[in-house]
Amino acid sequence: MSGVILQYLKEHAATGAMHDSDERFPPPLCHPGTREAVMYRVLDWYGYQMQPGKPIMWVYAPAGYGKTAVAGTVAEKLEERLIELDFNLLGATFFFWRTSPDRNSPARFIITLTYQVFVSIPELAPHIENAIKRDPMILSKVLEVQLMKLIIGPFKALGDTKHMPNRLIIIDGLDECINSDQESRVQKKYAEDRERVQIDVLNLIHTITSHSFPLSFLILSRPEAWIKLHMESRKFKDLVEFVNLYEVGDSMNDVEKFVREELSRLAVDDEDLVKLLVTRAGGHMLYASTVIRHIDDPYCNPRNRLQSLLTNSSSSNHDLTHSTPFSSLYELYRQILQSCPEENSKTMLEVLGELLCQLDFHSDLSLDEAVTILDRLSGRDLGSGMRALRGLHSVIHLDNARVGTRPKDLFVHSSFAEFLQKPHFSLNFTICPGKALKQLISACLDCMSSITLYSKAPDKRHVRYAVVNWSWLWQDWCDQIMPAISDSHQPRAIPPEWLGMCQRLLSIDLVACFVLAFTPGRKITSQSYFPPGIAGNGPEHFLITYLGDDIYHSEPLARQAVLHVATAFTAAILHVLKPAPLYGGGWSETFADAVLCYLDTVLNVWGTYRLDWSHDAVVLALKTLLHGSPADFVSLRKTIVDWVHERNRLSKEQALNKFFDYICSDNNARYSSSGSFYHPPNPDYLTIFLLFLATIFFGNYTVTGTIETL
Repeated sequence: MSGVILQYLKEHAATGAMHDSDERFPPPLCHPGTREAVMYRVLDWYGYQMQPGKPIMWVYAPAGYGKTAVAGTVAEKLEERLIELDFNLLGATFFFWRTSPDRNSPARFIITLTYQVFVSIPELAPHIENAIKRDPMILSKVLEVQLMKLIIGPFKALGDTKHMPNRLIIIDGLDECINSDQESRVQKKYAEDRERVQIDVLNLIHTITSHSFPLSFLILSRPEAWIKLHMESRKFKDLVEFVNLYEVGDSMNDVEKFVREELSRLAVDDEDLVKLLVTRAGGHMLYASTVIRHIDDPYCNPRNRLQSLLTNSSSSNHDLTHSTPFSSLYELYRQILQSCPEENSKTMLEVLGELLCQLDFHSDLSLDEAVTILDRLSGRDLGSGMRALRGLHSVIHLDNARVGTRPKDLFVHSSFAEFLQKPHFSLNFTICPGKALKQLISACLDCMSSITLYSKAPDKRHVRYAVVNWSWLWQDWCDQIMPAISDSHQPRAIPPEWLGMCQRLLSIDLVACFVLAFTPGRKITSQSYFPPGIAGNGPEHFLITYLGDDIYHSEPLARQAVLHVATAFTAAILHVLKPAPLYGGGWSETFADAVLCYLDTVLNVWGTYRLDWSHDAVVLALKTLLHGSPADFVSLRKTIVDWVHERNRLSKEQALNKFFDYICSDNNARYSSSGSFYHPPNPDYLTIFLLFLATIFFGNYTVTGTIETL
């Protein structure tokens, strides 16, 4: 049975956040012979035979100083002692990463730790198993409850734990925990949200340490003001060992050792260049490693390339080079970009902007395939995008790269993406996310404008990308072009380009586009769901999420665009649910999510009050599917439930099953608006048939979700 429980935990854990996961391979590690002082400091603090005086060590440093490499090397050193000690010193690890949906939120934090301690601390396994048996829905509950039931409870069940060896739990990149789940982004501002969730994670750790279990925590992050303030608070101060990574050891010597070994490998034996590079790096390992990657090009002479890079850098703007601690790195980035052929510069910036702003490509796609899709979408010559990126191998993973969770993961370090968006440093290489998003949306709308319900569905990946992702791109674009206005009573000025996009949207056959998006096929992106509220008709719609209620009520074009999207979305669902199912039972995750969006927004299935579902068009279409093709209905229900599980939305499962039970009930009993059951007359199948005809033949879609309105 323990194997079943372990598999259950694995399915809901963020396994990519573990130090030895495939998602992180190859993991960043310290260069041999470097960071030895830091390793000694950490391992001297942690002791498996007895707990350290302070159960938490916080290692902090700015971006690019090797915090993640330190965390990975500590984990590796502890695991090396597994055979010698016959137990694992490493209790668990969690490496946050801001561009990974599973790793940039605390949603799976406790589950992932539980999954690992289930294995690393065998004594806990039966007690964790009992906790899950008693409450199988525990994995969908709030983090504090998960912590009490899955970690604290099992430890308490062991009784006296003083005889147990102390285990180390490593939490890297706490500042990368930004809670950027797409559903939460609609309601919350990024800055406020990230501060809150990072403090929440610290409070969870504090709760564990307050019980004096044989656990120690190594936390690594940037020294963000709110993290530092919390660590220095009365609540934490006596529990935390503070380590400034920049001040521990000799970073200059570490960088020099790395530079000498790498330049020797590249047959660059110029001592003056060695010393100049070490001086320019200033103890900054990321700077040195970026230079090495830049000159390690089989088509160029490494010595000449290094000399050119360092010589050009010496004539740079003095103010830029010294205005921030990272300006030398930013100056290096500018030199790398300037070294690329001038004729490719425009295309290079276009592709970089697209990679910065577009949504998730599927992990099966190579970078070459992903950029080819963007080439087709943007009307560029095929192959021109990759040719423009060829000179950026020092800052982008180009060789045998797979796109991974997000294209942003292709950047060797997040500081390059930050640099591109800082005009004061990137100068003529600046990328404006709002402009890049607008260009992508415009390209998507151009692509969608030729799609009709009766034209042959184009078997092209860039078309599928457009119909699936345009809505998310639109939402992100609105966030970029609508700055927050502190005075909520001040009217917002609507950018003319937004109104122009709305006008273009009204001219597109969105029913056909949504139907194509619902069609099963090879996954082009990992995005298989829609923005919240897409099926609704009101100011909460994704088209105007960041614009405010006043825009919806004051601008007729905004209301027309929202109605156009909402009614087309419903009409597309009905089209797919026709008595002769469009896909023969092969339902896609995208269609499953579309149905869930409708159930949430229009039918309020997960709300605190019940609407009258009796005459709803989608409800009647589902009943018709059940009566006409039971096997297809069962297949659709399974696809939807599986999709809820995959997105870790287990809290919705009970209400979802109740909804399907209502659809399947022999006596057609249903909830009334008062919450009581009553029995409606048999569905009017003639009306349903007319509804389908309406969705097919009416050019101006007016489906509202209820037959009465037709």
